[in-house]
Amino acid sequence: MPFTVEPTSIPEVLIVRPRLFPDERGWFAEILRTDTFEPLGLPARFAQVNQSRSSRGVIRGLHFQWDPPQGKLMRVVSGRAFMVAVDIRPGSPTLGQHVAVEGSADEPLLFWAPATFARGFCALSDVTEVEYFCTATYNAACEAGIRWNDPMLAISWPVVPGDAQTSAKDAAAGTLSDWLARPESAAFGYHGA
Repeated sequence: MPFTVEPTSIPEVLIVRPRLFPDERGWFAEILRTDTFEPLGLPARFAQVNQSRSSRGVIRGLHFQWDPPQGKLMRVVSGRAFMVAVDIRPGSPTLGQHVAVEGSADEPLLFWAPATFARGFCALSDVTEVEYFCTATYNAACEAGIRWNDPMLAISWPVVPGDAQTSAKDAAAGTLSDWLARPESAAFGYHGA
């Protein structure tokens, strides 16, 4: 099997470790394989692949999109990143809870969070590149964010708050409570396991 799936504290969020084939030159790994992904409960089709480059202390997120719903499979291709997925489903028993994992280009892993989760990361190295395999194309009219330091989320980001670098859009993002008050949040309602 080219992948190992590790469950997390939130069943829908998964850590996927590719099998590495090391030799004296480095290593080789399969990163995406549709015939293997489906039996593991992962999406086998992706509509868009994005890549970001960030310097140490940059926080991107927490982002999500409701139309079309967009799940993300994230991986670090350069440097190190602290990746986070937050449950934003109204009525979910894990609403507001998060899963966080550190990813590295040296020890690759894939971090899967469905469309009903807000995702983001903090760059932990001077140069950090993160690649996102998205299950739907980007729609600026139906995207939103939750502020990275929303106290309700209690995320222990590995950066001093005053040193965090965010975009103006991310700094102005609302809280989880703001999202839950929006009519669009109903599309993410929890329907049981």
